[in-house]
Amino acid sequence: MRASPMIRQTTALLLLLLYAVLASAADTTSKGDWLLLPERVWTAEGDTSHAGWAVLVHDGTIAAVGPVASIQAPASAQRIELPGATLTPGLIDLHSHLFLHPYNETLWNDQVLTEPQDYRTLEAAKHARDTLLAGFTTLRDLGTEGAGYADVSIKRAIEEGLIPGPRLFVATRAIVATASYGPGPRGFRPDLDLPQGAQPVTGVDAAVAAVREQAARGADWIKLYADYRVGDHGQTMPTLSPAEIRAIVEAAHQIGRPVAAHAASEAGVRNAVEAGVDTIEHGYGASEATFRLMKQKGIAYEPTLTAVEATSEYFQHYVPGQSAPTPAMQEAARAFRTALKLGVTIGNGSDVGVFAHGENWREPAAMVADGMTPVQALHAATDVAAKILRQSQHFGRIVPGLAADLAAFSGDPATHIDALQHPVFVMKDGSVYRRPEPQP
Repeated sequence: MRASPMIRQTTALLLLLLYAVLASAADTTSKGDWLLLPERVWTAEGDTSHAGWAVLVHDGTIAAVGPVASIQAPASAQRIELPGATLTPGLIDLHSHLFLHPYNETLWNDQVLTEPQDYRTLEAAKHARDTLLAGFTTLRDLGTEGAGYADVSIKRAIEEGLIPGPRLFVATRAIVATASYGPGPRGFRPDLDLPQGAQPVTGVDAAVAAVREQAARGADWIKLYADYRVGDHGQTMPTLSPAEIRAIVEAAHQIGRPVAAHAASEAGVRNAVEAGVDTIEHGYGASEATFRLMKQKGIAYEPTLTAVEATSEYFQHYVPGQSAPTPAMQEAARAFRTALKLGVTIGNGSDVGVFAHGENWREPAAMVADGMTPVQALHAATDVAAKILRQSQHFGRIVPGLAADLAAFSGDPATHIDALQHPVFVMKDGSVYRRPEPQP
């Protein structure tokens, strides 16, 4: 009996995944004792890079850091020379979408409507590998955009060593108000039952049920959409009611899940902040008064500047280095500078997936272009981001006892942020995934 087309397709996908697993496994060097010898080390404990320092790693944990002469490495330790490079904590991106790829390749609607979830999961595995090799050892992935709970499987595959990728903190489906997200219903035939990019809810009871369901399925964070483009001419307006947002936050916090809120309008951000969410994503239209309230309540901000730049390139003909910033880019920069001026906690969150995975460095570079110093941007992508994730005692700095999540870049990103474009070494949890090519 011949196998059905669906079975043949699934088998082919599994074989492709197996090939990718075997190919990537060959690039990984297992845990042990490592003596890392860069030109300088930036620990995230302060602002200065330390020339002539080294880092000793033992069984996945940072064992020692300091001047080379002060470190007693076992004779069996493998030495890695990193001339001209700065060793930093592994970088963190707090706003990613592994199940998306750039909209100038395939529009968002088409990705959700036409790409099979099996294929999108394979793409996500590749995106995870690209991200890790770029020096980003941790991601918070804020929604599968129509791929259900597949992020939980990607996270498991990474943790079990089946595929290479960063540490993942996942949000699964995200929560939206009924008929406020996509695909559709606007612009589609009313008799179509379209797959949705997030979980729609109406009312407090449904909102609480969605939180509990997503958490039970494996969500580390709960993501909600406080607003979206639902105005009669596509303006961004509040969607979930204040009561629904409060119910989501209370239900999530009760079971130990922090809440991230997509909010781009002043009203949407205000509703989310007053409800007590833990992070605001985007925040482009927020007022100074609302940013002051965020500061007062200790709510962190991920500005996602690169997403705005990318969509300006795709849809408004913006050309980097040639065109004037679009109105959307100017609004995003204003919000970012307001938050920076007021001392709001700003974490590195890029919305990668809107642009290419592995180019996550663009967000720290954008933050520097809009007013941060390079060292502030580095903190935003390391120890500050780890604190936002409630993981400060596990990773985000180069100090003894923390996980050996480390990356090295040609040059010194603490003084020139563009050095993040040039990773030469990546270690996660004591395993080496990228190292300099041996010299002939």
